[in-house]
Amino acid sequence: MANVIIDGIKASVPDGSTILQAANQVGVRIPTLCYHPDQSIKANCRVCVCEVEGNRLLQAACAIPVFDGMVIKTRSPKVIEARKTILELILANHPQDCLNCIRNGNCELQELAEEYCIRENPFEYKVRGFAKDFSTPSLFRDPDKCVLCRRCIEACSVIQSVNALGLQNRGHHSMVVPTMGGNLIDSPCVMCGQCIHACPVGAIGEVEGINDFLAAVADPDKIVVTQIAPAVRLAISEEIGMETGAMSMETFVTGLRQVGFDHVLHTNFTADLTILEEGNELLKRVKEGGTLPMFTSCSPGWINFCETFYPDLLDNLSTCKSPQQMFGSLVKTYWAEKMGVDPSRIYSVSIMPCVAKKFEASRPEMNASGYRDVDLVLTTREVGRLFRMSGLDFSKLPGSNFDSWMGAYTGAAVIFGASGGVMEAALRTVYEVVTGNTLEDVNFTGIRGFDGIKEAEVDLNGLVVKVAIAHSLSNARKLMDQVRAGESPYHFIEIMACPGGCIGGGGQPITKRNAKRIERIDAIYLEDEGLPIRKSHENPEVKQIYEDFLQEPLGHKSHELLHTHYHDKHKTVL
Repeated sequence: MANVIIDGIKASVPDGSTILQAANQVGVRIPTLCYHPDQSIKANCRVCVCEVEGNRLLQAACAIPVFDGMVIKTRSPKVIEARKTILELILANHPQDCLNCIRNGNCELQELAEEYCIRENPFEYKVRGFAKDFSTPSLFRDPDKCVLCRRCIEACSVIQSVNALGLQNRGHHSMVVPTMGGNLIDSPCVMCGQCIHACPVGAIGEVEGINDFLAAVADPDKIVVTQIAPAVRLAISEEIGMETGAMSMETFVTGLRQVGFDHVLHTNFTADLTILEEGNELLKRVKEGGTLPMFTSCSPGWINFCETFYPDLLDNLSTCKSPQQMFGSLVKTYWAEKMGVDPSRIYSVSIMPCVAKKFEASRPEMNASGYRDVDLVLTTREVGRLFRMSGLDFSKLPGSNFDSWMGAYTGAAVIFGASGGVMEAALRTVYEVVTGNTLEDVNFTGIRGFDGIKEAEVDLNGLVVKVAIAHSLSNARKLMDQVRAGESPYHFIEIMACPGGCIGGGGQPITKRNAKRIERIDAIYLEDEGLPIRKSHENPEVKQIYEDFLQEPLGHKSHELLHTHYHDKHKTVL
């Protein structure tokens, strides 16, 4: 332990602690901008500078380790003046359009400017004048707002191993750019959106669809139908100032009707359906010598990653569409038929934790219904903005139920939102399909948690199935390299692009800490525990759709509406 004095407060802190960590321990807050609790130390913004007795120069609190006897001042006049000057220099090149910015009210630079009372700037104001990049359907870039913290680069290169962003030039001319030059669409970007969570300002954000939604609601000829992904209900509470998972599903449904949706259904229905299709596909491959290991295909960021970096392994991907796209094709066929409505009038909106879903919905092959399967994707953040715009008080809002058809779901569908959830849901069903026995304990706890790669074996009446689970694409790459080398022992591999799975998706409320993602995972399994049906094949509406419409898993109509193909998008990173 090291004995230090911070602003007159004596403290004993672990050796190796930084000044920032030591200050946090004694309740002293030091401002930061480039610092990220789950990333490496960068120390390039200098907003966290402090005085250390015996040093002439101010020290970066995020990077300097403490030593026994260190005396630190975090709020001296010299420190305050230095921090104000640093912020003024940053703001001298930063667009002053907070009212128009997607991060207005949730911007780290904006908060610091207010905290340090930046009212007038003595430095010449000169924005660099770079063009905005709206080349992808999922993400936009505004290079003028970049503060060069490099957090997005680390998220993309280290956590995701995609390397779509990099640093160009040096000194005052430095800028973050797509690695292959040109626009983001020309880079290997898989549109996972983890760069959005890393960015402290509005330099990267999701392409908004709120105005498109409002236009659809205002059109009397449109029937606006929505589906809700399982990870959204837990996180939407955070977006409107409540605790994670505090809003009930029934209240959420009422809120969605209040903002203009004509019918509220659930992606969980097609999550259960996915298990029937994907589970049977796995069994067919195992029994008939199909391509193994089979990869899950629910995460569009992961699909983009496979198409871009491992096109030689596309045959390993399950042909199942994601639950979002299954829902899209069925709402304009099966649901339209059940409801007696013209499918051309249906405007299908999905509410997703994921920005890559925006790209997925735009893929040209996603029109099996004869129409665009999903017309619009809104993220959790966008729905939070809609709720705030509508002035809803959720503490007083009565609950309501989902609409008929495609609204019923099981606990197995709920856990799709967490890493390992798709695998666990599949095992609950596959075990009973193969063995004919009832699975008394449906909890496969060994494949839960935040470990980057997890594995398990399941004995299905002598057929031992080996499975693996990975979340974040750097972990996916390890498994993929193993498969490419012919050394993979697995039959089935679940991969989610984002840390923690969908609960950490690029469209979820902005969070810097994995601890918040773990909190969401815990809430998902708690919801699963509380549901009366926890196996996908026991969903009564799933049974009904096979009886009335699809006939059987992997049947002709299922292949037509619920399965798809993939494309080689290989790009060489410079």
